Amino acid sequence: MVVPTFGSLVWGVGVIAWPCEGGLPSLRKGRGMRREAVASASPCKDTAAMQEFQIVDATDLARAYAAADYAVELDGRTVALRVGEFATELESSLTARRYAFITAWNPASSPRAGRENEVADGQLRERLDGHGAKRIPAWAQAPDGRWREQGWMVLDLPAGDLDTLARDFGQAGTLQWARGEPVCLRMMMAAPMQAAEMPCVDWVE
Repeated sequence: MVVPTFGSLVWGVGVIAWPCEGGLPSLRKGRGMRREAVASASPCKDTAAMQEFQIVDATDLARAYAAADYAVELDGRTVALRVGEFATELESSLTARRYAFITAWNPASSPRAGRENEVADGQLRERLDGHGAKRIPAWAQAPDGRWREQGWMVLDLPAGDLDTLARDFGQAGTLQWARGEPVCLRMMMAAPMQAAEMPCVDWVE
């Protein structure tokens, strides 16, 4: 998911950095930094180093993701989802034990060209199909409409497999929840000090 335009930029711990030679971004921890953050970056020339650029506070990032609009395209209609709310309409139409939203668009919270996102999405589809997971077209959008990303609603894929896919595709967060529970945001980084103030937001570390 891409970072919307918001908040101040700060240094922190637990950043997403773009590795050299065009690889996908990965979650890393910086030394000597004082706050949790996520970074977007571009490929570097030196294969022994990384370039880390825009640092965004992880708490603000999680709040932005939690405030976003999510939806699933189901039987010709759009079913809306909101973090912290029950997905009653979706669950009445799709029987599963666990639900998740994941995208491959804009890794490292850095906007990419349409073709790059299409290629990444194709790779994600192949990985999901390799797991034998049922997937349904879905999307995420900022409340003001300034950014929108295509993704997939995935049924009954274990949390560990979803976390691996999120890391491999450079995603800072996914939605994951069990049937009958509120929709939950799962952030792929360490919990910041303000984590307790954000209900329905889980942190991997």
